[in-house]
This record gives sequence, structure tokens and C-alpha cells, in this order.
Amino acid sequence: MKRLDCVRNIALALSFGLLASVSHANAQACGSTAASFGPWLEGFKQRARAAGISQAAIDQGLAGVSYSPGVIKLDRNQKSFKMSFEEFYRRRVSDAMINRGRKWIAENRALVTRLEKQFGVPAEIIVSIWALETNFGAQSGNLPIIRSVATLASDCRRQAFFENELMAALKIVQRGDLPIQSMNGAWAGEIGQTQFMPSSYVNYAIDFDGDGHPNLVSSVPDVLASTANFLRRKGWKRGEDWGEGTPNQQALREWNKAGVYMRTIGVMAEKMRDRA
Repeated sequence: MKRLDCVRNIALALSFGLLASVSHANAQACGSTAASFGPWLEGFKQRARAAGISQAAIDQGLAGVSYSPGVIKLDRNQKSFKMSFEEFYRRRVSDAMINRGRKWIAENRALVTRLEKQFGVPAEIIVSIWALETNFGAQSGNLPIIRSVATLASDCRRQAFFENELMAALKIVQRGDLPIQSMNGAWAGEIGQTQFMPSSYVNYAIDFDGDGHPNLVSSVPDVLASTANFLRRKGWKRGEDWGEGTPNQQALREWNKAGVYMRTIGVMAEKMRDRA
């Protein structure tokens, strides 16, 4: 018994020592200033190579990348999802937006029918997300995605999450889905007209216009099909409602966990249902 206790204690000591080493390594690898960015970036390049990212994609994607204090400031100042539903809806949605979405659905019935048949997600839901995220693609952001994600990956607050997103961004480069000059978006790295994070782009974006690559920046069929594909893969149930407690509401939660966002999409979709 004493021997087992001794072995267990040694194992625990080794475990705590290993955790301390990992914690120390992570503390050395991340930082919150431009001065710490360079050393972190060199370490990340090694991890990217070890993860199977080609040297060509690393060189192309990370060439000249620099730290962005503005992105860190935005990251520390998020307030939108702290609003009440009424305030959020009033600020983000208008009758003109609803009418435009309803009109778009009516004028694009062939694409709408194809989308709904293949994915089982109502067009009103997809178009509501498109409208709310970027005003139908008009406001998808103009910040360099890789710079934004690299900055956040070098920061200690959510380093593991954003290092994964930076790996995914380099995979997009490696696959040739988007040229670097098109990879602009929102401050947290969201890409395209429905604001896919790079990892979601890699995992759920699909080519729906037949050109060989999923393009969520400029191809509306790819944008809407990829959004529907995400929801289907997250459990969307064909033909069912999206109200409180339903599987479809849970699928929307996978898209955005904020309660005000889910409720807003539901209300918008209900208002767009009239396709007359």
C-alpha cells in the first residue's frame, strides 16, 4: 500500500511539474505588446510547420504581418451582446432590411429552392443571418484577417483559440480558396458575407457555384450554401420550427451563442416568411 502511495505521489508530482512547465512555456510565448509579438510569431511558425502547414503558405500568409493595437482595443471593448433584445434589434434591424430580404428571396427562387432542397434550412433563416451579419455583404469588414488573428493569437487572453484560427487561416491560403488580398474582414478574424471564423471556413464552407473553391467573400451562392451547411451540420431539423427549446434554436446557438442574436434572427426570419 505504501509503495502504491509513493508511486501515486511521484506521478502527481511529475504531473504538476509538467503542468507548471507548460504554463511557464505559454506565459513566455504570449504577451500583450508589440515587443512580444515577434518572438511569439517565430514560435508559431514552428508550430504551424509541425501541424502540416506548408512553408509556402506560411511565407505567403505571414509575410510582413505585424501587431495591431487597434484589434486588441476592440477585443477589450465588446458591448453589443450586453444590450437588451429590444435595444439590439432596434439598432441592428430595420423594416428596409426585412423588405430587402423578402424581395431577394422572391427574386432568387431558383437558388432558394436549390438551397432549401439540399440543406433543409429555410431561406429566411439564411438570409436573415446574411442581412444581420453584413447587411447583405455590404459591411463585411476591411481589416487584414491574418494580422487580426495573429495579433489575438499572440495575446494571452484567448491564445489557444486564436492560434487554432490562425492555423485555419493559413489552411485557406494553402488550399487556394482565397487570395491573400481578399482576406479582409472583421476585427476578430471573421471572413466574408456571413462572417465565418477561419476554422468554420475550413470545416463548413462549400463550393456552390461550381468554380472549384468556396468563396465566402464574393460568391453569394457559396456564402448562403455554406451558412446553410453549417446549420445542417450543427443539427438543423428540416421542416421544424426554430422557437425556444427546439433543436433548430440550438443549431442557431452554435452559430452565435448570444441570446439576443438568436432571438433577432428568429424574429427577422418570421417577418421574411411572407414571400408574396
